[in-house]
Amino acid sequence: MVPRYARPAMTAIWEPEAKFRIWFEIEAHATDALAELGVVPKSAAKALWAWWATNPVIDVAAIDAIEAVTKHDVIAFLTWVAEQVGDEARFMHQGMTSSDVLDTCLAVQLARASDLLLEDLDALLAAIERRAMEHKYTPTIGRSHGIHGEPTTFGLKLAQAYAEFDRCRARLKAARAEIATCAISGAIGTFANIDPRVEAHVAKKLGLALEPVSTQVIPRDRHAMYFATLGVIASSVERLATEVRHLQRTEVLEAEEYFSPGQKGSSAMPHKRNPVLTENLTGLARVVRAAAIPAMENVALWHERDISHSSVERFFGPDATITLDFALARLTGVIDKLLVYPERMQKNLDRMGGLVHSQRVLLALTQAGVSREDAYRLVQRNAMQVWESDGALSLLELLKADAEVTAALSPQEIEDKFNLDYHFKHVDTIFARVFG
Repeated sequence: MVPRYARPAMTAIWEPEAKFRIWFEIEAHATDALAELGVVPKSAAKALWAWWATNPVIDVAAIDAIEAVTKHDVIAFLTWVAEQVGDEARFMHQGMTSSDVLDTCLAVQLARASDLLLEDLDALLAAIERRAMEHKYTPTIGRSHGIHGEPTTFGLKLAQAYAEFDRCRARLKAARAEIATCAISGAIGTFANIDPRVEAHVAKKLGLALEPVSTQVIPRDRHAMYFATLGVIASSVERLATEVRHLQRTEVLEAEEYFSPGQKGSSAMPHKRNPVLTENLTGLARVVRAAAIPAMENVALWHERDISHSSVERFFGPDATITLDFALARLTGVIDKLLVYPERMQKNLDRMGGLVHSQRVLLALTQAGVSREDAYRLVQRNAMQVWESDGALSLLELLKADAEVTAALSPQEIEDKFNLDYHFKHVDTIFARVFG
């Protein structure tokens, strides 16, 4: 985790003290259930919660010092708690194994992280929707292969982004449900030394589902799906960030990141206004996606468990969620304050001498009885003159002067095909599909 790209609420989920607090809750809830089943004295559970009620500070340094000797983090934690609680603490962890604590804790952390990420997506969706409505009918050029295609609206560009992030939200919600499972099944996962009712009790208290078959660990296909989902969301972040970066290029300049008073773009060139936020988002997306492959590689553990997954998850569990949280918040800010230049969009639309209307003329010629091959040839030979003149010539005027074209279409019929509004007749339909 790099503090520069971290926000407090998400970071707090992964702090050592927060982790140890979850560990305690798992152990104490399990002890409650064991007490109800008569496996341990009820006084043991009461002693744990009585100490907890004093709002103790978790001494991370002391636990780490014990671990330096035991070389085992869960044992170090249990030893430290026992020192605080006293003799009754010996009934903690009855029939449990370390993975019961570690995996269930990770499930809680990832579920909590997901809740923050869902809030982030809601904020981003709200910002995109607001700007999409604002520019619903703002004409701009649509590009394919980076080349002018046909007219669209800036609102439709944003509507596409909204639909994409809405899908991301649905995926994350499903991934949260899949990752939020509890395993308190003991060594090898057979429940030989702990009743399945203990697991059910802990799961209910922590808001988790039961893991049907946990072996000694929660199966890592769940985690693979979760981090792959984060990777897809990061890719959507990069897609929108890349669009803004292109639109901010000097030659395009249809939109740009907000440039605040006193902000500097370059240490050498005072005139620069660089797309630093969206470039940063492109890089952060790579960091989040980097978790996907290791998560998939973690699926293939040896037999009922090994710990080859453990060290990997200690890195990318916090890093991927913290980074994506920051990236979503940053992208929301970019969209919220994005500077949009409709006049420049119109200028770019017009700069290629009407080439953006070529398809309408092509279709009109075919409907007038000209073969598609001939229609394409007639429009293209005029379009290429406009292209080679860099828009200095007018496609409309060239077509009206082309005898083969006017043999099929009147000058007025040709002019009708250069109506910009024609391209926007279904904007309302698309918006209704996206925003309801």
